[in-house]
Amino acid sequence: MKKFNFNIDEILQPQDWGFPVPIAYGPGRVKEISSFCKNLNIHNPLIVTDSGSKDLPFIENLIKVLTDSNIKSGLFYGISPNPRSDEITNGCSDFKSGNHDAIIAIGGGSAMDGGKSICLTANNDYPLFDFDWEKPAPKIGKENQFPKLITIPTTAGTGAETESTAMVTDVEQMMKFCICHPELKPAIAILDPELTLKLPANLTAWTGVDAMVHAIEGYIVPGFHPLCDGAALESLSLISKSLHLAVEEPDNLAARGAMLVASMLGGIAFIKGLGLVHAIAHMVGAEYNTHHGLTNAIILPTVLRYNLPTLEEKVKRMSEALQYEDATVATFIANQEKLLDRFNIPKGLNEIGVPEDCVDRIAKKSMVDTAFGTNPVEAKIDDMKKLVLASIVKAR
Repeated sequence: MKKFNFNIDEILQPQDWGFPVPIAYGPGRVKEISSFCKNLNIHNPLIVTDSGSKDLPFIENLIKVLTDSNIKSGLFYGISPNPRSDEITNGCSDFKSGNHDAIIAIGGGSAMDGGKSICLTANNDYPLFDFDWEKPAPKIGKENQFPKLITIPTTAGTGAETESTAMVTDVEQMMKFCICHPELKPAIAILDPELTLKLPANLTAWTGVDAMVHAIEGYIVPGFHPLCDGAALESLSLISKSLHLAVEEPDNLAARGAMLVASMLGGIAFIKGLGLVHAIAHMVGAEYNTHHGLTNAIILPTVLRYNLPTLEEKVKRMSEALQYEDATVATFIANQEKLLDRFNIPKGLNEIGVPEDCVDRIAKKSMVDTAFGTNPVEAKIDDMKKLVLASIVKAR
């Protein structure tokens, strides 16, 4: 098979796209934040980020650009790697006490989810989990409209910047739930690959594999959705050309840009749904506060062996996108495992602090996760226990 690479000149050119939300892509685009705020009539945004990003240069630079344009702002950084319901409550309090009129969510997936969750409850009295995906959407009127939301990813993995869902841990149940509302969408997503240049190699790998898992799981969800499926395959194509470069050549701006777009496309792909990798990872993260991308990466081979044997045609399409020479199920899984080995991904969740004695509990919780319901292969409780145990002890 002839190998294809991305066009460096094209990937570094500024682009403005309108699907699925307005997107400003290109190196340096975050410097236009003041113009975007003024166009959206935003005067006093609350910047929401995670606790690990609060002291990084992109936060200071963002505040300075806003200040230089006479735009007030506040900063809330009380979001953990797996956002918690009590943190969202605190963020809403900061939003109200600071008389803010918008949210700028900047950082990785946790910052995106934190920002979206604060938007959901900042201007109304609904409890946070009234916005659960499985429940009817609360009524939002003109008097309690959601604040405007700007998203700025600084990792290439989550894909959360263009879609409306957020994963939040309910601290009373220690379970993650998917919350959203059809009327909450980012007013604009700013994809600036320069913001990802300082990301360490391990986080680049973990988040990059997360993007790949989004594309794979989104693509194999049953149903006819050519927009999501096309996004999934293009995401995999870009990943095949750029992920190893982004990890091994961290200053390669073109590779960083390609991965940022691949991540965004993966986020579009999973509008269709996700699968058992995420169902398990969500509950592991809720209990053990593990890095979501790394958790997905560890679990992936176990779930692929369960799901893929009956999906030969989809495996063929994904293999073509990833530029694999052989399109069999066995080769697809083997190539995934080789990639994980190349990036030194642990071979089991036990290596990141997840014990075997949680198997029954995690298996049961995973079965109520939204992603469980869209997995392409039915799973019973005994199947889930076997998958969770394998993921902990030896996923590959």
